[in-house]
Amino acid sequence: MAKKRILSGMRPTGKLHLGHYVGALENWVKLQNEYDNFHLIADYHVLTTNLNTDDIYQNSIEMAIDWLASGINPEKSPIFRQSQVKQHTELNLIFSMLITASRLERNPAVKDQVRDLKIENIAFGHLGYPVLMAADILLYKGNVVPVGDDQIPHVEIAREMARKFNNQYGFVFDEPETLLTKFSRLMGLDGDAKMSKSLGNSILLSDEPEIVKSKLKKAVTDTQKVRKGDPGRPEICSIFSYQQRFNEGETVEIEAGCRSGALGCFDCKMKCASKISSFLEPILEKRNYYENRLDEVKNVLNEGEKTARATAESTMTEVRTKMKLG
Repeated sequence: MAKKRILSGMRPTGKLHLGHYVGALENWVKLQNEYDNFHLIADYHVLTTNLNTDDIYQNSIEMAIDWLASGINPEKSPIFRQSQVKQHTELNLIFSMLITASRLERNPAVKDQVRDLKIENIAFGHLGYPVLMAADILLYKGNVVPVGDDQIPHVEIAREMARKFNNQYGFVFDEPETLLTKFSRLMGLDGDAKMSKSLGNSILLSDEPEIVKSKLKKAVTDTQKVRKGDPGRPEICSIFSYQQRFNEGETVEIEAGCRSGALGCFDCKMKCASKISSFLEPILEKRNYYENRLDEVKNVLNEGEKTARATAESTMTEVRTKMKLG
């Protein structure tokens, strides 16, 4: 029985942080043995919110290094740049004829992004980026899409695109299913609900132990726990959320110490910094390997793009035949 296929990816923003690992990469690595995986560097999607393309290539390389260092195996899971597979734009154009502007305007994920980025005049491409995401997924006949809960509306649009195309022209696409990640978010160092490089509240996968320690020293904890001896509220503390993820064996003891006041915030932070650095150690080692072998990284992308183009063209041949455009 053939494995189901996954298409997953990220916009290239350069070096990744722990939130990316917990929210996506860890899951991708686990799924490599269960599914037929394709991993997309979504460089066209960058243009929806930033027209400056100067850093896209270097950011793509940095992100590819983090993927490889985190355990993505390119022999099992091709890694490729979206812009190097032109069939993405072709299928996006076709799908854009199958959806109304009003449907896209109702998409809560786009609304949230416009609000968060304070965008006054939304571009046509930004409004329609869920359609490009649908093309990304369906071009490789993705059966399963591993996402956080905030991305569910995008998968629903991909399902709609599959249905509408099949109903109009004949069956080509299965409707993809959502596979929710188990631990989809990591709090920011400032106590924000989400770790983000743009907010300056993240720990990078490339951070050395001293940098991790320095960042955690400044991290926001429970504002009511001013000094050791004060009772704390671990349920609202970003450091405790990291303890739960990276120091699971000691969380019961840490929670009790925090609530009673016996454990001070500084000691808790340093214990957490040590655990996070231990977690990052093998990633840093692999990262150093690839940083010193950039030709190998570029070859991974070249080979991935060959595989992606062949798969994408096979799908588009079916699409053109069904539409009588062949």
